[in-house]
Amino acid sequence: MGNMPEQLDLFGGAEIDVASPPDPAGEVLNGMYYEKATDKFVSFVLGRRCYEEPAKGCPHDQEWQERLKRERAI
Repeated sequence: MGNMPEQLDLFGGAEIDVASPPDPAGEVLNGMYYEKATDKFVSFVLGRRCYEEPAKGCPHDQEWQERLKRERAI
């Protein structure tokens, strides 16, 4: 194998093609969003859901929560 680095699949994303990232013009979610249906703050990376936090009892700053609910609701 020589000195070639090995790509590890740490999060079960074997189907993600690292060599060709998604088209920026496509609708791929990245970052934190507020999901109205579940009343949760959710994190997406390359369109895949990675983390969720219930809105009730969320430890993040209240101003941040309100801004996310207004600007990034899905």
